[in-house]
Amino acid sequence: MVILITGGTGFVGTYLTEYLLSKGHKVRILTRNPARYEALQSEDRLYIRIREDLKPEIERCDVVINLAGENLFDQRWTSPVKKKILRSRIDITNSLVKGIKKAKKKPVLMISASGADYYGDTGDELITEQSAPGTGFLTEVCLAWEEAAKPVIEHGVRLAIPRLGIVLEKDGGALGKMLTPFKLFAGGPLGDGRQYLPWVHMRDVVGAAGYVIENKHAEGVFNLCAPDPVTMSRFAAAVGSALGRPSWIPVPGFALNLVLGEASNAVLASHRMIPARLQEWGYEFEFPVIEPALKKILA
Repeated sequence: MVILITGGTGFVGTYLTEYLLSKGHKVRILTRNPARYEALQSEDRLYIRIREDLKPEIERCDVVINLAGENLFDQRWTSPVKKKILRSRIDITNSLVKGIKKAKKKPVLMISASGADYYGDTGDELITEQSAPGTGFLTEVCLAWEEAAKPVIEHGVRLAIPRLGIVLEKDGGALGKMLTPFKLFAGGPLGDGRQYLPWVHMRDVVGAAGYVIENKHAEGVFNLCAPDPVTMSRFAAAVGSALGRPSWIPVPGFALNLVLGEASNAVLASHRMIPARLQEWGYEFEFPVIEPALKKILA
């Protein structure tokens, strides 16, 4: 298949591109700066400049995967930053939907990302895809992002929306930011440690995407997280164990608030989320439990 990806040069997109290529697919990656990736260009992997009219690129692909979006925690959430976080997701989704609507040859599938923040801070409540949306800025972003993708269904395109948890790999994402204090023997949980993390190994992120591509019954929203949601305290202990470092020095919530401002509320939010639909569909997780997952990543 020919697969068109937005966000293909980001953390998840980079791993997904390599996975899809390994499965024999051709990948077309939309980017603002194709020249930056000139050395990687090949018949199977093309970097294409994003433009307003995406109809030509869409007519040449079988699947669209939409991962694009401004990083959530690179800077404090001022009003302009929050607007950029939202628009970076909605605008490209709208462009893809518009291109699909205009295309004479339409893709069979669109995978358009969302996040666990759809549910808001839910404490100890067990979250499935049937759970109601929460409140807060990131919930509003997820709601708008999902709604923007839904019109493709009217044009006969199968739509799958993964509500992504915290994706784990050693060279990026949340785990990459957490490793330094652990390596300096100063690691520990964020906040009081009782909040739940809906983590997922990168191998299962790309594996689930491959499963959705290959199985026509996989459609609609689904939680993309491991079936073993863990508290922050257990997560920190697992990181410390994998690194052979202590994990007893917490980062207080007030300290996170000083650094991140409003965004600290999202970092400390609890999501006891499980992948009910993925398991119903028959997807088998490569890394269902946190301790082996972290040992594999940090070995």
